[in-house]
Amino acid sequence: MEQIQLPECLKCSTGVLVPLSDYGRDGASILYKAWVCTNPDCGFNIRIDNGEVSFGKSITTSGK
Repeated sequence: MEQIQLPECLKCSTGVLVPLSDYGRDGASILYKAWVCTNPDCGFNIRIDNGEVSFGKSITTSGK
């Protein structure tokens, strides 16, 4: 089985960034919509929303 090398978080250097996927409005899958740090004390994240890249916004749990 092939091992995937995940990038180290450059903010905390403790966690690694893991990719998250989502579904668009029409139900099409969006691969790697966001990357989040695995260190819960860090909270770094980067995401794409409507074609715009943003980072550092607080992470919340969806009610869906």
